[in-house]
Amino acid sequence: MNDTLQSAGASQLRSDGVADASAAAEAGLGALVEAVARRRNFAIISHPDAGKTTLTEKLLLYGGAIQQAGAVKAKGDQRRVTSDWMELEKQRGISITSTVLQFDYAGCTLNLLDTPGHQDFSEDTYRTLAAADNAVMLEDAAKGLEPQTRKLFEVCRMRRIPIFTFINKMDRPGRDPLELLDEIEQELGLACWPVNWPIGSGDRFRGVIDRRSHQVILFDRAERGRQAAEKVLSVEEARRSGAVEDDLLDQALEELELLEGAGAELDLELVHSGDLSPVFFGSAMTNFGVRPFLDAFLDLAQQPTARPAAEGLVEPLRPEFSGFVFKLQANMDPRHRDRVAFVRVCSGRFEKDMNVRHARSGRTIRLSRPQKLFGQDREVVEDAYPGDVIGLNNPGMFAIGDTLYVGPKVEFEGIPCFSPEIFAWLRNPNPSAFKSFRKGVNELREEGAVQVLYDTDPSKRDPILAAVGQLQLEVVQYRLENEYGVKTRLEPMEFSVARWVIGGWPALEKVGRVFNCRTVRDCWDRPVLLFRNDWNLNQLQEDHPDLELRAVAPVVSGVEPIAL
Repeated sequence: MNDTLQSAGASQLRSDGVADASAAAEAGLGALVEAVARRRNFAIISHPDAGKTTLTEKLLLYGGAIQQAGAVKAKGDQRRVTSDWMELEKQRGISITSTVLQFDYAGCTLNLLDTPGHQDFSEDTYRTLAAADNAVMLEDAAKGLEPQTRKLFEVCRMRRIPIFTFINKMDRPGRDPLELLDEIEQELGLACWPVNWPIGSGDRFRGVIDRRSHQVILFDRAERGRQAAEKVLSVEEARRSGAVEDDLLDQALEELELLEGAGAELDLELVHSGDLSPVFFGSAMTNFGVRPFLDAFLDLAQQPTARPAAEGLVEPLRPEFSGFVFKLQANMDPRHRDRVAFVRVCSGRFEKDMNVRHARSGRTIRLSRPQKLFGQDREVVEDAYPGDVIGLNNPGMFAIGDTLYVGPKVEFEGIPCFSPEIFAWLRNPNPSAFKSFRKGVNELREEGAVQVLYDTDPSKRDPILAAVGQLQLEVVQYRLENEYGVKTRLEPMEFSVARWVIGGWPALEKVGRVFNCRTVRDCWDRPVLLFRNDWNLNQLQEDHPDLELRAVAPVVSGVEPIAL
């Protein structure tokens, strides 16, 4: 009898344990579903001087993350912008490195991936877009589409990222709004749906009409760095009160009628597939239109989405944690000479002190000090969910594109390097500073500030810097001097084209000697051919049609890079 009772009791304990585990799993999945639904992740892309950094500051202001918006080129007691934290960015008034800024707004958590606008740092932007679920394309109302915007748009299209368009600087003289929309549709093949429509422009800019609510939002210049108090009226109230001149209001309503008759319809599926762009008009400098943009963005933007991996699509609701490294940054805190790996969380719940697998090396790592990033500022974070970006201390084992995961193996698609166009020897005139020189070059290469190549002659130890733009090389020199205490000298090389040899050294040896190019190796010990121009490249391909070359460096898995 006692044995029977004990057996029944044990069985009950087991069933209760299974029920408790099942309930805990359901609760955990419910929390994950809720966290994913609250998250919006986006990057801002634009040509330099379109107002990207200013818009970023105003989004932080309205999100309550800062109390006063800063200025790119601050004067007197003005505070500087949050996203441009590097000393060189402050000096030049430009963004030269990507930053992550997380803030809450209207019950949602937004992860803003701020990217450099300058074309010399476009590779950093490409990598950051790999971690984005949405993109905001910023346009200057006077200039319309500009070269860098077009280039970054193509990257978004390639990744099928939804694009929201913010037409900025409406309080200054600009082009006709219908003309700006037509340019986007004709040149980019991207249909537009204006969420609001401007009433006037330049010194006659009075505000916008919201197409969804049919209300007039009146323009009012805010105190510098402070939130604007928007006045919302019906169309009839705006006309009766005299707040808007009749001719401006009539013209805006007439243009809206044209859009209703001939324009596209708002379709969320088309927005999320990147085929339809919601369009907003405003002025980031005067804070006008930023709050309406944020409100509409929360409604229209897509939540964190599935990510392609070697094993198939990884859904954000996969219970186990997974994420990938899309950026490395050295010396965010110069006092501690730290190195930070930026990890985009793709699935499951990330927890402080959890053990994860490092896909490339197969090692298990304990993540004991994960950090929430906000520009240069950081704080220890207890957990994170899909769409979030966390910072991990990097002891030198992380590389861009690395996957971290728990449970069944996951390995996300790698992030390729792009073909550089400028090459220079980096000389270290002071042999006694070689240790610092080597450390600086290795750490800056790891974070992708520049690509590093090496001569095939082992006696030539100086590295070759390979970059998309000249400013990249200047930043490397500046950072080596200011962060590592090493003065360097650049010697330009007469090359403008690089190609990786598919098949490696055996493929190159098979064709024998090659002319009109220089053979070097990259940090993965792969052969790279440097050409003075495209004519030399074409000539080599005609002479050796079986030699396969690639402009984009192939992604490497399972191999450690070679250090200087």
